Amino acid sequence: MSLPKRIVLVGPMGAGKSTIGRMLAREVGYRFLDTDRIIEDRCGANIPWIFDVEGEEGFRLRETAMLAELSDAAGIVLATGGGAVMKPENHELLKHEATVVYLKTSLEQQVERTRRDRNRPLLQNDDPEAVLRHLFALRDPIYTQLADVIMYTDRKSPRLVVRQLVNRVDPKTPRHRRQVRKEGRNHA
Repeated sequence: MSLPKRIVLVGPMGAGKSTIGRMLAREVGYRFLDTDRIIEDRCGANIPWIFDVEGEEGFRLRETAMLAELSDAAGIVLATGGGAVMKPENHELLKHEATVVYLKTSLEQQVERTRRDRNRPLLQNDDPEAVLRHLFALRDPIYTQLADVIMYTDRKSPRLVVRQLVNRVDPKTPRHRRQVRKEGRNHA
């Protein structure tokens, strides 16, 4: 097995897509890209502002355009927004020449990881936990359907998730090769 052309991370808010994505990219020697950050950089505005001015639909159109632009990019780990899977036209863009990884986490972990984050417009209301529960019910079946790999992140360090993920995606990564060389020297 060899590394896929692209590794695409999907999952809910608070699953660790950005943190794990950066570490995974470093581990496999790929570039890390985050669709939300790219959209913010190009707009010169943060996501809450985009939601305020253009609404969620406007943001989702930008997201689809970004996925289309990156669908042929090679050697990347791509972190996507939690709602990227809600537009059916995005499904093929996500899967195109990629291994799709669903970073799955519990509602409790999502609440804990997102409770102080003001950059998540969908959670800026009186009951963010209810919103997360509703979004999970809608999106989990889609994440599961799209995923080539499902990786649970609850109560795991990002480093452990990355190690487990590398072993599932490609056990012959640079770290693995270094370890094999090291073991070979130790047995010589």
